[in-house]
Amino acid sequence: MKKLFESVKADMKFKTAGPGRRLDDERRVKPEAVSREQPRPRKPPSEEAQIAAASAAMARLESVQGKGKSLCKDAVQTHVTKHLQSPQDLNIIPSCKNMHASEKESTSVCNVLFRCPLTGELLRKEEKESHIRKSIESLLSTDPISASIMKIYTFNKDQDKVKVGVETITKYLNNIIGNPNEEKYCSIRFSNKVFQEKVNCLDGSLDFFTAVGFEKKTLPLPGQDVQDEFYVLSSEAVKNLNDLKRSRDSLLSGEPIRATLERQPRIFAPSTQATRFSLTDDFYNLTVEEVKQEYQLRKEKMDRESLLRTKAMREREEKLKMKKYNYTVLRIRFPDGYLLQGTFYAQECLSSLFDFVSQHLQNNWLPYELLGPCGQKLENEQITFNECGLVPSSLITFRWDAGVLADVEAAAGHKLDTALKQELISNAETLD
Repeated sequence: MKKLFESVKADMKFKTAGPGRRLDDERRVKPEAVSREQPRPRKPPSEEAQIAAASAAMARLESVQGKGKSLCKDAVQTHVTKHLQSPQDLNIIPSCKNMHASEKESTSVCNVLFRCPLTGELLRKEEKESHIRKSIESLLSTDPISASIMKIYTFNKDQDKVKVGVETITKYLNNIIGNPNEEKYCSIRFSNKVFQEKVNCLDGSLDFFTAVGFEKKTLPLPGQDVQDEFYVLSSEAVKNLNDLKRSRDSLLSGEPIRATLERQPRIFAPSTQATRFSLTDDFYNLTVEEVKQEYQLRKEKMDRESLLRTKAMREREEKLKMKKYNYTVLRIRFPDGYLLQGTFYAQECLSSLFDFVSQHLQNNWLPYELLGPCGQKLENEQITFNECGLVPSSLITFRWDAGVLADVEAAAGHKLDTALKQELISNAETLD
């Protein structure tokens, strides 16, 4: 599927460059964003200082965790961007920051946004399915094979049926590839029971057959005075078996197109409102009002029930609580008071949080620790946010490894000003 995306990207890159212009055209395209003068970054520690610090750190640590993985991938840009430029079609939020500015929302308001892997656009939860469908449909005219494969894997929710259907289509193609001169393998009766139950029931399957060269024809049945509909592979397609093999391989390696959760990284200046979160309904499986009502009832009964609840009852209650949240928004408070905020799935592991933090550090080669709301060290990176109670929102504390930090500062001859990248600090928002 990665090769499929790269192929689509390479083929359509020119089409996304925008409308053409004459050299003598006096019109000017308004830039999308006003460039800002980049602040001068603080001079990093010298090479000698880093070597000295690393040597001292190795005396205490056997290994230091590597840099966090990048959480954001470049979206595959295709011609669908051109075809879906109408705001009515896209229903796109330009950016989380612009949305806050235009709607005058408090910076404490947390929204759930997704990014389409085909267009790179940001979408609300209720918009993502229709947007992806339109994006894939728009590909049919220029890359029908890729689009039909995306339809098969994306539009059909029952993945077991998809697997059976793909296997059946593959058998049809393998029979043709192995026996190109056998006419019986080059035609498929449309009313065939296997074809109807395993192939025709899949959205996108007929598009795939058409894309690889099958044509729908009405032919007489052998030995009978009746006709029926068949899918017949064209003679031109039979001659190009290598193309048919590539289409088969692409089908076998297909996967659903899913919008990815946008982390929405935001930096806030030091604030007394660090624990104030205003969450939208998307963060809950229950509605906000239901959760608030349940919380109030639980709070009123907590004192008289706390002594009566058994361990099993408490564990059962925690499991029920875990199911109520789809997402969580986390703020990481740094030693200088600045806050880094990101959005995660509630079922993601702590490792994704460490990756997210490392991505925004000025010196991400230094070991650090993250502490939960109650001061507990977050060590098991394979545990989920649900399991460790960091849902639907939480304030996390960041701190450097004290011993290593002392070595680094001693070698550098000065204290580290801030943990976050300087350009992030320069664009910090005010939390209200």
